[in-house]
Amino acid sequence: MANTQRTRHLDILTMAIVDSQGRLFGKISILDVGAALVILLVVVGIFVYPGPTGAGAQGARQPVEVDVVVRGLSASNPKSFIKVGDTTNILVRKQPSGSVKLKELRFLPRTVATPQPDGTLKVFPDPRPELALTNDMLMTLTNEVPIVDGTPVLGGEKVKVGTTIELDGPTYTFGTTVVAIRINKS
Repeated sequence: MANTQRTRHLDILTMAIVDSQGRLFGKISILDVGAALVILLVVVGIFVYPGPTGAGAQGARQPVEVDVVVRGLSASNPKSFIKVGDTTNILVRKQPSGSVKLKELRFLPRTVATPQPDGTLKVFPDPRPELALTNDMLMTLTNEVPIVDGTPVLGGEKVKVGTTIELDGPTYTFGTTVVAIRINKS
């Protein structure tokens, strides 16, 4: 009998705190209290512990040179729209990532290795006429960008060897691949 009386006493205390409709003290919903706590935690997380901001969050800006290779660009006269000294917009991982200046442009020859009767190989210009419209290039792009953990960041995207960068100018758009990165210490 003592156990049933103790259980009844606990039920009365519980009912006084939470009623049958899930309200605290018959006035405030438990769900409302939970939502208010979540909002409070978010506000505290944003304003009390915001994390690093300013130049420290982005890293120090340094001049960077990025070598990219273009393979198989189909264009009749790429020298007419790609010029050293021009500035072009870039996209890194399909995200607009600012602009860069074209520092250097080198057209790579299209060649074919031909076996010789003595067993050696000789390299000759590729004679196929359809390759007259196919261009391979090595380009050096420059800009001053933030460096985070030793990695250049273009438009919020880390750029490493192997990253695909899309060049987007007024009359062209094509993809390139990063083959070298040089961070120049100021």
